[in-house]
Amino acid sequence: MIKYNANNKEYARYNRRQRNSTRQEGILWHIYLKKCSVRFCRQYRIDDYIIDFYAPSVKLAIEIDGSQHYEDKNIEYDNNRTAVLESFGIKVLRFLNIDIDKHLNDVVLSIENEIAELKNK
Repeated sequence: MIKYNANNKEYARYNRRQRNSTRQEGILWHIYLKKCSVRFCRQYRIDDYIIDFYAPSVKLAIEIDGSQHYEDKNIEYDNNRTAVLESFGIKVLRFLNIDIDKHLNDVVLSIENEIAELKNK
């Protein structure tokens, strides 16, 4: 069973409200993930982290990264976060905000391909 930090509950709930998510998260959610063939949850709590989107049935996490993720301290944080998620057997896909804005079809195709691969394991 995947553990989570109970202290993150209210913050995750706050982030799930549409007005609190980023524009790119809203686009990906409403255009694709909300209607996806596997169920995705928004702002899902795993360990000490809150994941942008998570599909428990295939153990797939999707993170949408803004410009703050290019800072050295955040790169290290993201690498540690990914390592923790992978230790639970979770596959992590990361996309940049610009990917959502300019290449949404490619993002959707990448997610679809990963889902198909994870279902075949």
